[in-house]
This record gives sequence, structure tokens and C-alpha cells, in this order.
Amino acid sequence: MRKPAELREAITAAVPDLKRNPDKLHLSVEEGRVVATGASTISFEYQYTLTLLVTDFADSADAITVPVLAWLRANQPELFTNPDKQPDGFKFETDILNHDCVDLLMRLPLTERVVVKVAGDRYDVTHSPEPIDPYDDSSGWKLAGV
Repeated sequence: MRKPAELREAITAAVPDLKRNPDKLHLSVEEGRVVATGASTISFEYQYTLTLLVTDFADSADAITVPVLAWLRANQPELFTNPDKQPDGFKFETDILNHDCVDLLMRLPLTERVVVKVAGDRYDVTHSPEPIDPYDDSSGWKLAGV
């Protein structure tokens, strides 16, 4: 699975407090499953809930939510475009520790398509990128140069 590491990198780059204190960001994969069909290959899809926990966070929840949304828009676009997935596409909980700090927990349903081909005496495994929507104008949500 590649998306947890990619999301960690994106959030850490976007949130100065997490850049200084990367140990405040905890990721885990829950409810994971592999979905494969009876097709002629053993290609499959990972489906899982990524749990993101930021501890002792003294900034606004917006500072985490906005970069997560931008990352999701590029890496799990059906959470925006599929009306059936929108209501449960991004869940969160907050534990208010005191007047200045919170623990922020987010749950994100993610998928990753994996193409498997036989290459001689080994398997060639490729993680497919998300399809790009040619009609999606990223100027309203993507930072320049990213």
C-alpha cells in the first residue's frame, strides 16, 4: 500500500507543526480487505479505512482538514464525485484536551488498484494511479507547484 505514506508526506509538508513534530502524526490501516475477481490475472484492489490521528494539536482543525481534502481530491476523487460516497467519505472525531490542544482523529475510506502480470518466472506488480478527470479544474484546490 502506498497511499498512507503519500498522505503522511503531504500533510507533513503542509502543516508546519507536523513538520517540526512528525511524531504527532499517527496513521493506521483498519478494516483492510483484498478484493480480487476471477479474471485471467490476479490483479486486485486494496480497500481499507485509513485512520489518521494528530495528537496534542494546538492549531485549527482546518490546518489538517484542508490538506487532507486536497490530497483526497487527487488520490481518492470518487469521495467528491460519487454522491453515494460523499456522506461517509471523511469522518472525524476530536478529543478536546484543554483550551489549547486537541487530538484529532480522521477516518478515510481508501482504495488502491494493483495490477499483477506474470513476467517470466516472477510477478510484475504495479500500483495504478487514480484516473485523472480532464474536466476537474484543480486551480481552486491545488497549491501552485504541487
